This record gives sequence, C-alpha cells and structure tokens, in this order.
Amino acid sequence: MTEQLEDYILRHIDPEPSHLYKLDRDTHIRLLYPRMCSGHMQGRLLKMLVRMIRPRRVLELGTYSGYSAQCLAEGLLDDGAVVHTIEIEDELEDFLREHFAQCPWGNRIKLHIGDAEQILPAIDETFDLVFIDANKRQYPDYYRLVMPHVRQGGFIVADNTLWDGKVAEHPAKAPDAQTAGIMRFNDMVASDPGVEKVIVPLRDGLTIIYKK
Repeated sequence: MTEQLEDYILRHIDPEPSHLYKLDRDTHIRLLYPRMCSGHMQGRLLKMLVRMIRPRRVLELGTYSGYSAQCLAEGLLDDGAVVHTIEIEDELEDFLREHFAQCPWGNRIKLHIGDAEQILPAIDETFDLVFIDANKRQYPDYYRLVMPHVRQGGFIVADNTLWDGKVAEHPAKAPDAQTAGIMRFNDMVASDPGVEKVIVPLRDGLTIIYKK
C-alpha cells in the first residue's frame, strides 16, 4: 500500500478518537518499537470486527501500549462484556494503567501482567474472540494454547501474519526466528480442518480464523 493510498483511506474512514491519537503519540515518544502499535486504520477495523461478532468475552495476547485493547473494548455492545489483555513486559504496566484510566471504555479492560501460559488457566473463561499480537516466535504455541478456550463459532484474529512479506521469500533463504514462527503458524492454521480462515493484506497481514 502506498502512502498516498493509505492517506486516502484514513480520510474516508471514521476519525481516530482523541484519546487514541494521544496514546499513539505517547507510544512514539515514550516506548521502544512504536511500529508495534496497531494505529488508526487497524484500530477501526478491530472495533468493527467486535461490532460484527458481538463478543462478551475477548482475549488479547500482547497488549504493548494498549491501543488495540482500547479499540476492542470500544466495539463491545453487550453490558458486562470485557476484554482480558495479557502483557508479559511488566515495565509497561504503569504506562498501560495510565492510558486505560484515560480511556472512556477503560472499565471494560482487565489487564494481566505475566506469562499467558500461566495466566490464561487462572482466568478460566471461554472466549468469543481472541486477538493474537505477541511474540512472533511463539505464534504456534499461542494457537495451541488459546484454541481450547475459544467457543465453537468463535473467532481468532492474528496480526503480522505476512511479516513484511518475509513469509513468501525464496525458500532457499533461511528465515529468522520470528519469520519462522509466523510461517509455522500460517501452515498450522492452513492445515487445520477445524477452522475456516482468510488472510487480509492489511498493514502487515491479519488472519481471521473461525472455529467450526
């Protein structure tokens, strides 16, 4: 996607809410790797997916600066619906809680700091929607981890599944660890008869998975 085309799209979709604009700015000023932030376009898509699916229980693996968690929470329609978001980097906790407190839908977000493998069993929920945007090396592990917790008819959305196009590079070139993790994940999903799936070439690739 060209910068010109992206600018055109951003002018023709819902505007970025002011608290998310501030969060994106703070992410770029205060945090490392700000490219990891979902941003305006993907954020509006995540909100729209939540509107369409109408989940009551949402799980996010990989909170980072909290942009996507806020968009997921914004889309919730049912009273009592909640987003559980898990972030392994405890140094982000103060930043996250600061911005969740400023978010109009912050009361819908439950932040968990730690390892998802330990935290998920303790949450003890069945989820209607799972958003995976964490360590790319571990995507296959995350898929195996969350699938038993997704209800039949529920969805998994995985970010970065095209990984700058590296997944389609010449096979003679040995992939780095993150690319290899994404490639294993993509192969795993493609060969799973228990799901329907589509890859949307938005930003760095977004895979939408439906559990039969």
